[in-house]
Amino acid sequence: VQVEESGGGSVQPGGSLRLTCVASETTQDDYAMGWFRQVPGKEREAVACIGWSGPDIYYSESVKGRFTLSREPWSKVMFLQMDALNPEDTAMYYCAIRRGVRHTTMCSENDRSMVWGSGTQVSIFS
Repeated sequence: VQVEESGGGSVQPGGSLRLTCVASETTQDDYAMGWFRQVPGKEREAVACIGWSGPDIYYSESVKGRFTLSREPWSKVMFLQMDALNPEDTAMYYCAIRRGVRHTTMCSENDRSMVWGSGTQVSIFS
């Protein structure tokens, strides 16, 4: 299985970006999926996650109300619509997948079975 993110870029404060994550080379469809971000020198932070069966979604407090995760049921394609971006959102954003867990588990446990993408950079500056 492979995971690939796309859609990062540079925008001004208040702007929007839409990230896409695609999991490929697998026939399994019971994946939980999640977005994480990391700034150099800081720990990785869970942003938003959806469980393997949906539809509940976990959002971190720092993005709740501004970011929206979406995924069609049983799909291996996930989106993160990011609105009202601010400089504190600047980070490398990573997508990860893991089979058969709920949204809260996906965002709270760093399990060795998780498959990670290589990340996409999001930069917000004036």
